[in-house]
Amino acid sequence: MKQDVLRSELAGVWYNDNPDLLAREVDVYLDAGTKTITGTVIALLLPHAGYRYSGMVAAAGLREVAGRTFSRVIVLGPSHRVHMPDQVSIPDVKAIETPLGAVRVDCALAEQLWDHEHFTCHPSAHSHEHSVQIELPLLQRALGDFTLLPIVCGDLSLNAVREVGKTLLKYIDDETLVVISSDFTHFGGTFGYVPFTESIQENLEQLDMNAFQLILKHDLAGFSEYISKTGATICGRVPISILLAMLPADAEVQLLKYDTSGNLTGDWMHCVSYVSAAVTGRWKTPGNHENETLTAEDKSALLHFARQRICEQLLPDAPTAELAVTQSMKELMGAFVTLHKNGQLRGCIGEIFPTRPLHEAIREQAVNSAFHDPRFPQLRADELGLIDIEISALTAPEEVPSYASIEVGRHGVVLRKGMHSAVFLPQVAPEQGWGLAEMLSHLSMKAGLPADAWQSDCDFYVFEAIVFGERNHEDSL
Repeated sequence: MKQDVLRSELAGVWYNDNPDLLAREVDVYLDAGTKTITGTVIALLLPHAGYRYSGMVAAAGLREVAGRTFSRVIVLGPSHRVHMPDQVSIPDVKAIETPLGAVRVDCALAEQLWDHEHFTCHPSAHSHEHSVQIELPLLQRALGDFTLLPIVCGDLSLNAVREVGKTLLKYIDDETLVVISSDFTHFGGTFGYVPFTESIQENLEQLDMNAFQLILKHDLAGFSEYISKTGATICGRVPISILLAMLPADAEVQLLKYDTSGNLTGDWMHCVSYVSAAVTGRWKTPGNHENETLTAEDKSALLHFARQRICEQLLPDAPTAELAVTQSMKELMGAFVTLHKNGQLRGCIGEIFPTRPLHEAIREQAVNSAFHDPRFPQLRADELGLIDIEISALTAPEEVPSYASIEVGRHGVVLRKGMHSAVFLPQVAPEQGWGLAEMLSHLSMKAGLPADAWQSDCDFYVFEAIVFGERNHEDSL
């Protein structure tokens, strides 16, 4: 049976248990500065120590959203006590209570998320975990009423991080605030981390800011590698990584305040760092492409990358002119590269599910299309001037209830039935003049199934494509 209320155990330990004194304390933090950001804040990175240590740092982020109305706040924090490999947990409760009152949990959303891989309900992950609950009184005073989705994160692989981020994006809209709860480096023998013994304050700040620079760049792989290389004890590295997996390419991360417990206590041999940051922009959610940021220059550069990689294979001594990789080109996307010769298909290979930056996928699939498409002989050097290149940059595939949800001309389609699968890009059906039934019949046959196999027991995934090429420079979604 669902527990009605989870009563936070932090009161009287992590912050004042008297509601009036607690409200007054939080208000003092919030009133200690002014807003500095002009853009729309969609996410915050906040520390989660006791308020006397990190309250002022956390308030620097919260005052940027104070007074705004959010229908939902998603708070992601790390699990400090319960080991949950490749899992994140949402408690099965109706509300979480602090001295300032009960915060309603979005039970309907929690039930939907439990149906997804990596999401679970692990009660012991919440009963004594402070990382999420410490943020609640701060949010209550800054925002007033909101519905909460509290998520405690276990130790996730990079693939699991990306899957969790992709799943959460399905349920995020412009009225959602995402809060990432994390302290930064825990330094000292007590924490088992003493990478230096001299100039501790300076070295510690450099260690933290080098990690934060990778967050500024949305560099998920780089951030993960930095943690592994340095051993930096950033307890919320998994929630931070999930945020990086979710961020739209044009979102801007801004540092608001940095401090350490060493500055407060003078004890630099037992010290924790705190960061407050805000993310501005707009969430890129399924079906919302208003913030698509592949510019004409980006598309031209991506076509250049594709052709250059093919030329490098055929003409190793040919001069190269490397172009800059923009943030938009680093976004995780699937990609297909299609070659035409005199208007006829000459090669087409790609990857549907996003696992790496767009520019990397395009460089590799350009080579595969030219030299590894089993339907065609390898491209020759004398054909270079005869081919044109088309790129399809793909949104992440989303499962749909049935084929009736597929929109011909808008959706690319993945069909799966047992061990059989096949894919068509969005432009295939219009180019062939097919309607829905005809397209699905051809897709079934491409998968090695009877033409009518699509009519029962199939799974369908749809995606959209930004299509551009050397021949016609057309774009579509």
